This record gives sequence, structure tokens and C-alpha cells, in this order.
Amino acid sequence: MMEEPEPQVTRCNGYLEPLEKLLAVYGLGLECVGDTRPIPGSFWGEPEAGLIGNRLYVRRDTPLHSAFHEACHYICMDENRRKVLHTNAGGSVEEENGVCYLQILLADHLADYDSEKMMHDMDAWGYSFRLGSSRAWFEQDADDARKWLLKAGIILDNNTPSWKLNSQQEDR
Repeated sequence: MMEEPEPQVTRCNGYLEPLEKLLAVYGLGLECVGDTRPIPGSFWGEPEAGLIGNRLYVRRDTPLHSAFHEACHYICMDENRRKVLHTNAGGSVEEENGVCYLQILLADHLADYDSEKMMHDMDAWGYSFRLGSSRAWFEQDADDARKWLLKAGIILDNNTPSWKLNSQQEDR
């Protein structure tokens, strides 16, 4: 049985320094591990990004959308979960939707990358949206995600980042 090749998506290589600066605003550090090394805290395994505490782990071949996705989990989770974060970001369906929405918004704040490229990479990698594409979801079906991010203080009314972490405590 032949293995399917990985989809053609933008990788972290070439974006490490600007990504590190973007994430630092949120108190999230970026660690690049060696090309053949395991990625600490990777829930899905290599080459997917990993999270442990306030550190995001990537390799140069890590898909950029994966780094954004895990970083957005860190931004979206509440303080209690951030304190014990190791590998599995967890969270509700609403939070997961917020994560996807936020990663599209934040892509416009990385030099030489943007929301168009992010949505292309998300679709190529196989993110699944009931309207068939990340663009259709973002434009027509993501109002719940936007409202969740607004309530959490993560974005502003004008759909731009507040540059703050989730200010809400999770309901348990």
C-alpha cells in the first residue's frame, strides 16, 4: 500500500522570526527543534506543532497553519488550562471554532502570509467545514465563532485582534 504524499502547504521555514515576534505579544514563546527531532507536545505527531506551557514547538517542516492553530488554542483557552497545558489543548466545540477563526485573522499579521494563504493551507490539509471550504465557513457560517472570540475579549468589534488572551473562565 502506497502512502499518500503530504499536501502542499506553507511550512514554518522562512517564517520563524516573524512568527516568534507575533506570538510574543501573547506571551507565547516559539521553539524550533532540529529537522529530524520529535516535536515536544505535538498532539498529532510530526510534523504538527506542539504545545507545552507557554511554549510552541515546531520544526522547519511544520505546516504554518498548524503553528497558528496550536498558538490560537493557547490564546483561546482560559488561564486555568494554560497553567497545566501539555500536548492536549482540549476545549469545547465553540472554542475550536474560535481557534479556526482566529488563525485566519492572525494570518494577516504575519509578513508575506495572509488569510488567503491560511485558508488555502487549511483546505489543502483537510480541515473540514460543512460548507465545503474554510472561506465559505469564515464568510457565511462562522458568526458563532466570532461571537465567542468577542465575548472572550480576543477580538474587537471591527474583527481585529485585541492582542489579549482569553479573559473568560471556562464554564465547568
